[in-house]
Amino acid sequence: MSSAAEARFRVQAPNSLPRAIKVIALDQAAEAMVRQIASAGWSNTKFFTAGDRSGRGRLADLAGHETELTGEIADADLVVLVAAPGGRAEAAGAIGQACSDRRVMTTGFIVGARGAAEVELSKTLAQIRPWSLMVVISNHDDYISDMMIALRA
Repeated sequence: MSSAAEARFRVQAPNSLPRAIKVIALDQAAEAMVRQIASAGWSNTKFFTAGDRSGRGRLADLAGHETELTGEIADADLVVLVAAPGGRAEAAGAIGQACSDRRVMTTGFIVGARGAAEVELSKTLAQIRPWSLMVVISNHDDYISDMMIALRA
């Protein structure tokens, strides 16, 4: 800035509203990763599994308590779908549709991609991609934590 007139247009404070993020493991392999990430203690993030993984509108927190998908999505700014290669991410459709209906941004992570067969990656990608605005195929599983920090979790 070169003048006081220009300085008045400068943002004077950081964004004071943190995001409300929901991280949902779509399969058992992803659940292990989500549990590991959750142990780091995130202030504005809740972690879930896709309940019975059938997409019937139920989630379970990491302690096993069930909750309604729509209720959790209603107050979310971002939903992160986490799955491993193998095509066991059936609940992505129901979760993605609920997010789409409420205009909630989605991100998909495929974890454990290192060494996975291309056909296994393709199966999972086909289930997640239609419902994710961004998809990350992660060869290094610590990448999710770094991304969560970048997303202001």
